[in-house]
Amino acid sequence: MVKMMDSPCPIARGIACFGDAWSLLILREALNGVRRFDDFRKRLGIAPTVLTKRLSALTDEGLLEKVRYLDHPPRDEYRLTDAGRDVLPILFMIAEWGRKHRGSGSLVRYLDSATGRDLEPMAVDRVTGEEIGSRPIQIVLPVAPA
Repeated sequence: MVKMMDSPCPIARGIACFGDAWSLLILREALNGVRRFDDFRKRLGIAPTVLTKRLSALTDEGLLEKVRYLDHPPRDEYRLTDAGRDVLPILFMIAEWGRKHRGSGSLVRYLDSATGRDLEPMAVDRVTGEEIGSRPIQIVLPVAPA
């Protein structure tokens, strides 16, 4: 059986990096400026043991970096890396899917700060400019070395 991180599928590798829903929610909070353990815990209502494991995994995967902000007693905070910041469009695509397919009730809105309008994320192929999903997609498996 192929481990997800060894899979030739970039979707599987990406999912393996995030781990689970808690990890994505931690990244959401980090993208919203949260950096400290207690703030993550309070905002998410997550058990401290689960939070410790997820922060450690996200740090090991290079999405967050642990930075000491106080020596006595030792206290660290978690800052997004470039890889962590690159998760933002993914989270907004998940949010758009959730709004479309799980959108009953009152939902958080995401606004463009300059225009005040709701964001309407859409995945576009940079080369063609076409919306992903509007044209057939071919999946090409890697060729095994001889």
